[in-house]
Amino acid sequence: MLPVFTLFLIPVGGGIPAGVLLARQNGLPWPLTAFLYFVSDVCLAFAFEPVLRGLVALGRRWELLARVIAAMRAATERTAARYIGSGAGPFTLILVAFGVDPMTGRAAALAAGHGFLAGWAIAIAGDMIYYAVVAAATLKLSGYFKDPNTAVLLVLAGMILVPVLIRRAKMALSKA
Repeated sequence: MLPVFTLFLIPVGGGIPAGVLLARQNGLPWPLTAFLYFVSDVCLAFAFEPVLRGLVALGRRWELLARVIAAMRAATERTAARYIGSGAGPFTLILVAFGVDPMTGRAAALAAGHGFLAGWAIAIAGDMIYYAVVAAATLKLSGYFKDPNTAVLLVLAGMILVPVLIRRAKMALSKA
């Protein structure tokens, strides 16, 4: 279990696909694997929150950082307004965590006024949905290849390319 958990602690890259395949190889049931990923998110919350709070405190004293925080708050509100009207509600913030990462989701939740518990619940919810999508894709693809590294590489390529392709398609549709 520890090697799977350690892979899940990696904040970027192939932690999810590699961890899911290692868990399957070691006979870990999927609910336990998902729970390990959830625990890694809780560890992230306790590791990242002091950094986030420190940045906010510095923003009160350092004008440049205060402007960055204000710009992030305004960007979150503009993005939310485009999709669901004014205000960044929990659903929009879950989508931020799903689409970017849980740390950005938590920062957006803090900018929207959510405290520690609610903010991290939102961020972790989005990240757990992301985990489910990537884990399912990894397990499905690994059934087609003898080498598990091929499935991991394809999932990683998809994690990078799919958002780029979606953005390009949106831009092409908006110009048409």
